[in-house]
Amino acid sequence: MSLKDEFATRNFMPLLLRICPTSATFDAAIRKVSTNYMRAGTYGVMAVVQWVSLAVAATSLIAAAVVLTFTALCYALAGIKGQAFVGSKTLGGAGVAQMIV
Repeated sequence: MSLKDEFATRNFMPLLLRICPTSATFDAAIRKVSTNYMRAGTYGVMAVVQWVSLAVAATSLIAAAVVLTFTALCYALAGIKGQAFVGSKTLGGAGVAQMIV
């Protein structure tokens, strides 16, 4: 598939995987983060790292800390409400439209 075809079909993940292939170990670790609670925890840990780094010196990383905190809270809320994770076709998932049909 050519680059033009990749962009036409919006199937970016295979293009990125050809440029930066991942190992089987990395893929297995990512698959473990499949529930909303695991995603909330992962984003929460990343947010804490950002907030701790801001305690040392206030920088523009505050934007990353705020966004990661908000993302963690959204995933936690989705987990509490019992909402299932829906992947995006753009990111290589099944896509919302296919879930509806």
